[in-house]
Amino acid sequence: MNRFMQGYKAAWEQRDPTKFAALFQPDGRYHNTPFQVQNGTAELMEYWKRVQLQEDVQVTYEVLSDTLAHWHVTYQVASEELFQIWAKSTGTNLVARKPGDPLPRMVLDGILQARLVDGLCAEARLWWHSMPEGN
Repeated sequence: MNRFMQGYKAAWEQRDPTKFAALFQPDGRYHNTPFQVQNGTAELMEYWKRVQLQEDVQVTYEVLSDTLAHWHVTYQVASEELFQIWAKSTGTNLVARKPGDPLPRMVLDGILQARLVDGLCAEARLWWHSMPEGN
C-alpha cells in the first residue's frame, strides 16, 4: 500500500494523468466518490486531467493497513472552471465569492481503500471532503 500511495502522491503533486493511470490494472476501477467510478486507463486519465487545474499541490498520507490509507491534500485552485466543479460538488452551489475575488486554496481530507493485484490497483474507493483553507 505504501508503494501505491507514493505513486498516488507523485501523480497528484506532478498533476500527471499518465502516472496516475499507471498505478492501475488496465481494467482498474477508481471510485472518486461512492457514486462515481472511472473504469480502465482512458477514463482514469480523462478524470485525472482535472488536477491540472490545481497548483501548488501538497499531498501527505498515512498508511493504515495493507488496503487503507488516510490522505490530506492542499492546493491552489488555478481556474474558474475547477472552482465551479468544486462548488457544484459541495451541494451548496457557490461559496460566498464575488466575481474577481481570488480563487481559494482548498483542503481535502479522505480515506482511500485499495485492492492491489501484482503491485497494481484493481480497484480504489475514496471517501473525502473538501473546503476552502481557513474555514
